[in-house]
Amino acid sequence: MSVAPQILKAMENSSAIRKAFEAGIKLKKEFGNDNVYDFSLGNPDLEPPIEVKNVIKKIAASDEIGTHGYMPNAGYNFARAAMSKKVSEEQGVFVEEKNIIMSCGAAGGLNAVFKAILSQGDEIIVPSPFFAEYIHYCTNHGGKLIPAATNEDFSLNIDTIKNALSSKTAAVLINSPNNPTGKIYSKEDIQLLANTLEEHTKKTGRKPYIIADEPYRAIVYENKTVAPLFPVYDASIVVSSFAKNLSLPGERIGYIAVNPVFKEIDELCAAIIFANRILGYVNAPAFFQRVIAETWNAPVDFSSYLLRRNALTKVLDKANIHYAEPEGAFYLFCKVPKGKNGSTDENDFCNQLEKYRILAVPGTGFGKKGWFRLAYCVSEKTITNSTDAFIAAVKAW
Repeated sequence: MSVAPQILKAMENSSAIRKAFEAGIKLKKEFGNDNVYDFSLGNPDLEPPIEVKNVIKKIAASDEIGTHGYMPNAGYNFARAAMSKKVSEEQGVFVEEKNIIMSCGAAGGLNAVFKAILSQGDEIIVPSPFFAEYIHYCTNHGGKLIPAATNEDFSLNIDTIKNALSSKTAAVLINSPNNPTGKIYSKEDIQLLANTLEEHTKKTGRKPYIIADEPYRAIVYENKTVAPLFPVYDASIVVSSFAKNLSLPGERIGYIAVNPVFKEIDELCAAIIFANRILGYVNAPAFFQRVIAETWNAPVDFSSYLLRRNALTKVLDKANIHYAEPEGAFYLFCKVPKGKNGSTDENDFCNQLEKYRILAVPGTGFGKKGWFRLAYCVSEKTITNSTDAFIAAVKAW
């Protein structure tokens, strides 16, 4: 066999997001872009800020020797210093540049962290629903992802997390604002989670990490904020990127930050840097480390996402589709309406939507049956023009 069996199996269950996106490409070729309503992929449609574009031009025109050469595996010191400012502001504690590792996006960052902390058979608990690729990021390094159900409003359910804890628990992974629900986990719930893990540590002698995956941190609505993690739990790591806030998903630039009060911080940082290297990332892209060092705090107006969220909720209201109102990110997580035969199967319903040229992602891709996800980082025209298609699809369902 030319391909490893475990990869073939993983490919069969591969990302529903990508499958929907690829189906959209075929439909657009057949019916034209304006006649297909593609809500499948969380691909930011805002252009990068002008400050980012200007710095890109400046660096591209530079004749400075070594601009595109190797640097320390953890990243340029000046890039890490810039991230130190960013993370210190967000976390409310000073994080030195030595505690920052530049990464190939948040995905690369998570893989480096998991490689550094997971032993064979270790478990990572994640509140459900969750970004589907987390499963593969865990199995890549001998771990297993353990879903823990959230409350009805998708807030953290501390009891389900507590029940999922075991001697094999290496970490709890949180994503806030959450993909796919847009839920922001409250400061109170983060504190309760920290307390629960402290109790678990006393009982078992093993302290799980809390890992925060935060690519959507800046995209929040109605004055919501994402609670800092570092002040409440020492064994904590933040992984983030500039894919969503600066609209640079294809550039694969991000970082890992380790809580400065963690006792084994030097060993952990060294392990993550080593893991980043041996996984073949080697270092984060040199060019965009330079770009981000100068533009990480460039102003961005996210108000259009709020307008589009509101526009899409109006469409769904007309179609009698219920949803969880997002507090951040740019997704709507929607409940599958009961069909004429009583079905609430998310895969069948997404197939039904596809018949009306609507591309959505089934909730099974996020560990949640009976729901589906819509990404509203699309044009307002796409949203408003989809109204009749949604109504017709639900009526026929």
